[in-house]
Amino acid sequence: MIITYSLVSFLIFFLITKISYKLNLVDIPNRRKIHNKATAYTGGFALSIIFILSILLFNISINSLNLILSIGFLISLAGLIDDRLNLNVGSKLSLQIIPILYLIIFDHLYLDQIGNYEYFRLELGSFTIPFSLMCVLFLINAYNYFDGIDGTLCSTAISVLFILYYLVPNRELQLFILIIFIPIFIFLFFNFSVFQLPKLFLGDSGSLLLGFIISFFLIYLGSQNLIHPILLAWSIAIFVYEFLSINLIRLKTNYGLFKAGQDHLHHLIFKKTKSIFLTNSILFMTNILLFIIGYLSYLIFNALTSLIFFITFFLLFLFFRGKMIEK
Repeated sequence: MIITYSLVSFLIFFLITKISYKLNLVDIPNRRKIHNKATAYTGGFALSIIFILSILLFNISINSLNLILSIGFLISLAGLIDDRLNLNVGSKLSLQIIPILYLIIFDHLYLDQIGNYEYFRLELGSFTIPFSLMCVLFLINAYNYFDGIDGTLCSTAISVLFILYYLVPNRELQLFILIIFIPIFIFLFFNFSVFQLPKLFLGDSGSLLLGFIISFFLIYLGSQNLIHPILLAWSIAIFVYEFLSINLIRLKTNYGLFKAGQDHLHHLIFKKTKSIFLTNSILFMTNILLFIIGYLSYLIFNALTSLIFFITFFLLFLFFRGKMIEK
């Protein structure tokens, strides 16, 4: 079934890419973008179709996980509309909030606590729904921040999937991770035009989709008490750190929070390395190393120590992140 799924994924990417070029669903180069040819931006929309087909191909018995994949289509569609019409911030958020609230309210996919830390337990109480909504919006847009150079978002997202594959306690959850991983990996062949395949971008449809799926998968794992929330936080440390730090730095420097720019971490690393491969490898390994630090602090000490480490390393990240921009 995995081989069939892989072949179907490849075929869908190929067909969607060809159709996109014919319909002129392409990203036009400009001064802010490093590509030099109009490129189809429908990779995320193709991903959403593949994920829906995966529900039919695989027998995942956890209804919430199937629902995450199916509702993800709406998020992808919202991103595709944004790519086409270049929506304002308010319109973008409105289109994101509707499917998010559906899963939170109707499927009860929310966090009502964020962990037991030896001396205290962080219960959310009446803040459960607002906090869950904020977390999903946060991570969706954190993923969007990483989509600026070929392969960057996918390779960094794959680091999260590797970590979660190690953490999850059973085969069915590991299968769900494989269902997400396989088409992302195949997409990279199109993104880099391997074997002269037509070039394809994820677009906002893809970055929003991946952020949405990972967000709710983390919420599912946390709400079912399958993995401690601090370990889930460490699995996405690079996304959390980058999103918070860049916005804090922009506030400090009076740079527009929602303004496009070249101050994202992948842009800064790329300027230093002049290599897409090295840039993606550095981001991939940074997230893995951050998780290892957090995981060891959790195992050797306790959850509270791991939480303190998480905050401490963010402050260090923020400090060095600011130095990178100054240079």
